[in-house]
Amino acid sequence: MKNILFVASECVPFIKTGGLADVVGSLPKCLDKEYYDVRVIIPKYSSIKDKFKEQMTYITNFYMDLNWREQYVGIFELEYEGIKFYFIDNEEHFSGDRPYAGMPWDLEKFAFFSKAALSILPVIDFRPDVIHCHDWQTGLIPVYLNERFQGNEFFRGIKTVMTIHNLKFQGIWDMKTIKSITGLSDYYFTPDKLEFRSDASLLKGGLVYANAITTVSNTYAEEIKTPFFGEGLDGLMRARANDLRGIVNGIDYDDYNPETDDKLVANYNINNFRHEKVKNKTALQKELGLTVDPKVMMIGVVSRLTDQKGFDLIAYMMDEMCQDSIQLVVLGTGEAKHENMFRYFAWKYGGKVSANIYYSDELSHKIYASADAFLMPSLFEPCGLSQLMSLRYGTIPIVRETGGLKDTVQPYNEYEGTGTGFSFANYNAHEMLGTIRYAERIFYDKKRDWNKIVDRAMAVDYSWSNSAKQYQELYDWLLG
Repeated sequence: MKNILFVASECVPFIKTGGLADVVGSLPKCLDKEYYDVRVIIPKYSSIKDKFKEQMTYITNFYMDLNWREQYVGIFELEYEGIKFYFIDNEEHFSGDRPYAGMPWDLEKFAFFSKAALSILPVIDFRPDVIHCHDWQTGLIPVYLNERFQGNEFFRGIKTVMTIHNLKFQGIWDMKTIKSITGLSDYYFTPDKLEFRSDASLLKGGLVYANAITTVSNTYAEEIKTPFFGEGLDGLMRARANDLRGIVNGIDYDDYNPETDDKLVANYNINNFRHEKVKNKTALQKELGLTVDPKVMMIGVVSRLTDQKGFDLIAYMMDEMCQDSIQLVVLGTGEAKHENMFRYFAWKYGGKVSANIYYSDELSHKIYASADAFLMPSLFEPCGLSQLMSLRYGTIPIVRETGGLKDTVQPYNEYEGTGTGFSFANYNAHEMLGTIRYAERIFYDKKRDWNKIVDRAMAVDYSWSNSAKQYQELYDWLLG
């Protein structure tokens, strides 16, 4: 039996701000219980729902030194869907209505969390063979493990994996503050360790000291070795290329299932989508006040409305797109310029564009099921989950070939009759529009070919069980 410990700042169903929470909540359940004892440590945020807090069992507490003072560490435990979760309690750090407060407050919060996660292990009597750390919030774990915990027999020989969910976020602040918070000696603040452009980066520390590094798609693993995607760490990524691998995230196939999804007007599957899927479209058209027309091509967008997601390309081409025979349904919040752009076009093209500038899980499911195509022209996309959900619902992704989008969407080839979506290579608005119009042409003029693309899209498997196998191989390789 191999002991695997996940340590992360968020995890569904307890606390979520992004895709990281889905990974930490879903992956442990899919690892083979016969060979792996997997447990998870996250902070006990006061914003966790009461129904979960009421199920937690208090284990014990102790005091730990950090930042020149003793700090309280409480330990709570809860078994959920067959996995043991431990929650680290400290009201000073984990109160407030959301998990992140911004810099520099988060630095001490997660330095405390990283040290506490290691410190509780002998207390809960769980010695992991591998500690799987996620993003900069846990970047100090491999560093501390190398530094102050090496003197203790219990910790010797524990291996670490560092997973990068998005390299843009690194936990960077001035060196003096980070030195003071972490209590690490000057030895650790050199260019080959935590120093980063004369500041210090917690993620970099984790990437230097981890035994293995993963990121959330093969293409992104290659991209971050280049200056454009590397966020200043491309040199380190090239140096550690032999220890770096990409494993695509999965999605929960029970949660996202067009056959059983209770948020839909009409459930459907790969055999009957030709007749049933369209019922969702006409219901959504009515609900959102669009022109009700089962034959018009509906394009969906569910996203944070940020530059990273390619919305400047869409803004540039929006008027031209709206001349075409399409409808566009947008759901999400983000930068004001993009929110207002969609509001404006929804006003200008009332029956064609629906701008829903908020977030709703229910509406997102309806869009995945109702739309014919799904647009994701991202500038960069470590993995991306929306295109996986679209494929699952037979809604054809139109994507830019970057990161996980390139790895998961096979471009349509009309001569070979292959492909699960449409894609374009360059970050260019005209190229995007050309690809959308190509998709429109197939949709309107070659309906049988379009339905075959839907068939292939619904047949691919991006469930977690697929990714879990690759993580198991990684753990086995590490423990050799």
